[in-house]
Amino acid sequence: MSFPDITAALKADMPELRGRLAANQEMAPLTWFRVGGPAQVLFTPADEDDLAYFLARLPQDIAVYPVGVGSNLIVRDGGVPGVVIRLSPRGFGETTAQGDTVHAGTAALDKRVAEVAASANIAGLEFYFGIPGSIGGALRMNAGANGGETKDMLVEATGVTRKGEKRVFSNADMKFVYRNSGVEEGVIFTSARFRGRVADPQSIRARMNEVQQHRETAQPIREKTGGSTFKNPPGHSAWKLIDAAGLRGFRVGGAQVSEMHCNFLINTGNASGDDIETLGETIRTRVKQNSGIELQWEIKRIGTAA
Repeated sequence: MSFPDITAALKADMPELRGRLAANQEMAPLTWFRVGGPAQVLFTPADEDDLAYFLARLPQDIAVYPVGVGSNLIVRDGGVPGVVIRLSPRGFGETTAQGDTVHAGTAALDKRVAEVAASANIAGLEFYFGIPGSIGGALRMNAGANGGETKDMLVEATGVTRKGEKRVFSNADMKFVYRNSGVEEGVIFTSARFRGRVADPQSIRARMNEVQQHRETAQPIREKTGGSTFKNPPGHSAWKLIDAAGLRGFRVGGAQVSEMHCNFLINTGNASGDDIETLGETIRTRVKQNSGIELQWEIKRIGTAA
């Protein structure tokens, strides 16, 4: 399917735009699940000023969906009406370290930020080595793993509002909770500043090796997957609840619950976005029936059904 092409009209209203606008851009290649329909418009801004310029002039009735590297995302098969904004490493990927502080653009991979911190002998960000996303998603979702969370390390973040206004958010302004932040959905984060502690480089590298070892032995990292599917309910592990409901290896179409880690869903090769989402909703129903606990999605889902 395809959407009406509105890129010419947008360009006419934004003569100074420097970023790239693409109509009916396929989204499946941009996600780890490799599923989903097209974006009506995919915008790749040149830098923060370009992003602010675009948002300030974009009609307010056009929906906006920021995406990162697509590691924790299901795009539905009908595609995404409106504008998908994808920040590129060229304009938003620079990562630097000085003293005990790391500054990162939000297109920087979490793993890259951990590497830069380690090279500067800054401890505390090793947990990012095991998260297959970018810093923008980490800020929005308070990403964490292996005992660390974004909220523990962030000093401040910068972002652009839906109206094109640049803002700075302190750690308190982020209103972090488990796997989420309280910042309004329309804000697109552009950079972040973290503070760790100067430490022995060998201990930092040892910790990063532990994180990597855990990923390789406990998670299906070589499959088409989207990372952790559901948030852990208070006092429980989502994967244990799914396993207890008898769903390890359970399939819907081309989508399957991982045999290795029950909180990971896999595209076995020919899954649709609907297969994966239906599998997730089936899991939620079965777990609720079995345990009385209602799992909440951690993976973000955007777009419309086919």
